[in-house]
Amino acid sequence: MKVINSEIFKTFALRKLLFFIVVFALTIPNLAQVKSEIFLKGAAITDIDEEGGFLWVATYGQGIYRYSLTDGKWVNYSTSTGNIDNDLFYAVEVSKNFVWAASVEGLYTFTKKAGRWGKRKFAQGGEFGNWIRSLRYDPSQNVLWIGRFRNITRFDLKTRRYNDINRVQGTDEKSNTIKSIELDGDSLIWFGTESGVHIYNKKKKFTDPSAWRYFTNKQKAFKEEGKTVSVSSILFEGKNIWFGTDEFVTVDDPDFNLGGIYIFDRKINWDRIYKRDGLGGNGIYALCRIGNYIWTGVYEFDKQQKVEYGKGLYLINRVTRKVTPVDLNELNVTSSTILSFHFDGTNLWIGTSEGLVKLEIENKLAEWSAEK
Repeated sequence: MKVINSEIFKTFALRKLLFFIVVFALTIPNLAQVKSEIFLKGAAITDIDEEGGFLWVATYGQGIYRYSLTDGKWVNYSTSTGNIDNDLFYAVEVSKNFVWAASVEGLYTFTKKAGRWGKRKFAQGGEFGNWIRSLRYDPSQNVLWIGRFRNITRFDLKTRRYNDINRVQGTDEKSNTIKSIELDGDSLIWFGTESGVHIYNKKKKFTDPSAWRYFTNKQKAFKEEGKTVSVSSILFEGKNIWFGTDEFVTVDDPDFNLGGIYIFDRKINWDRIYKRDGLGGNGIYALCRIGNYIWTGVYEFDKQQKVEYGKGLYLINRVTRKVTPVDLNELNVTSSTILSFHFDGTNLWIGTSEGLVKLEIENKLAEWSAEK
């Protein structure tokens, strides 16, 4: 009887061990099986979008690039090629007929049919009114949302009308300084600012005050940490919302923007992932979800020199919240400044300060999806 029990125990132990091995393999992506390729060496890649078989890439210094996913050909729009009068861009957004690019000098629009760029300046907003840092196209309403240093602008493509929306909360001008925009399902749009987040309900007119809500790091939001919170990136994952925030701290003001990633369950609970949990810094450039993992571009703000230093690429398990650093040498990534992401369903495109990296993940055990 003891022999039988011993054999049963051994069988059970073996099965348990195999179970944990399988679970480990399914939950930890094997980055050793990743193929990487580098494009646009030396370019600072600020944003990436895709439409109709083409990848559109915004750079800060080399203009806009278009890459054909079918034949691998590149087209550059820059002052050096003479087909656009600017080289410094913060964001790019694409629809079936247009490409929009955000600059400090206004909104650039590329009409695909005509094959040329135009530029629009904005009268409202004063000196910084034409500094655009974020764009988001809503195909369901055929509307382009423009995040400016002063004001949100709504561009209705059907009526060809621009509407400026001033979202200053009281005397807080930073509440009207837009850094990020994301569509949330079919009814909500989130706007990250330098002091909190606006939420717009699309089922109501944008002129209706009841269509808007705003929260900052007060009344338990963002765990009430820091003097203010600057939202650089927004990502939706199941019932949760992930907010990447900026780090900006100085010797004189060590609690101004603490940074980190805040996770909100859309009810009352907030969690935070930051340097203590394994990130290389508290500043967040970008977030991207693929399957069970959140890819994160991280930086650290030097309070003495008052400059940002890229601190690499990290994976966060969205279930366990475990943070895993990515060895950039294994991916042949030459820069630790990770500025942007785009997942096309097969490849992860990573924008760095020194070029565009294409990663083809071959690990079949992990179920990667294109869901953001």
